Amino acid sequence: MKYRHVPLLACLSLSIFLLSGCLTRKNALPPDRTTPSTTYKKKAKGTIITDATTSPKDIHAGSKLLEGYAQVLGVQADQLQTTALYRYIDEWMGTPHRSGGADRGGLDCSAFVGMVMRDVYGKSVPRVSKDMADQIKRKYERQLKEGDLVFFSFSRREIDHVGIYLHNNKFVHVSTSKGVIISDLHDSWYYKYFTRAGSIN
Repeated sequence: MKYRHVPLLACLSLSIFLLSGCLTRKNALPPDRTTPSTTYKKKAKGTIITDATTSPKDIHAGSKLLEGYAQVLGVQADQLQTTALYRYIDEWMGTPHRSGGADRGGLDCSAFVGMVMRDVYGKSVPRVSKDMADQIKRKYERQLKEGDLVFFSFSRREIDHVGIYLHNNKFVHVSTSKGVIISDLHDSWYYKYFTRAGSIN
């Protein structure tokens, strides 16, 4: 009889490991409880090239990509200000979480945000989310704009998770269970741990 409990204990141990967080040992990041309207896991199709060789086909593909993300975010495509941001998100969408990782094999929340800030916006940020939060120009939630950073304290002690605000309360981040996804800031799992937000100067 006692051996029947071994698989359950193994599953519980695995679950606890998967909930470990973004470069912190004490991170109570909960599982994602989002619906198709608040989480975007499927890549939008198409890319856009912005140099002089852009063809009508490239432009069409790029507009389709923006239209796809606009639909997910619940806005018009012309409200998406930074095409390169959505191309970048599209390239990394679904990449799994790996603590300390920073490549296609897996990455954590602060690595992803750092890469976006560097490659899309040409800005340098610290490697750890807590340090990023110390460098932002703080904003109220109602002031958030595309490209701002949103921070969470799942451990309830210090900031241990970061994402990039998009539009209409949606943000892109690296979930420990689902990798790079788009979630809703007002989802109860996130909003109660939402701690700080702002922009990198």
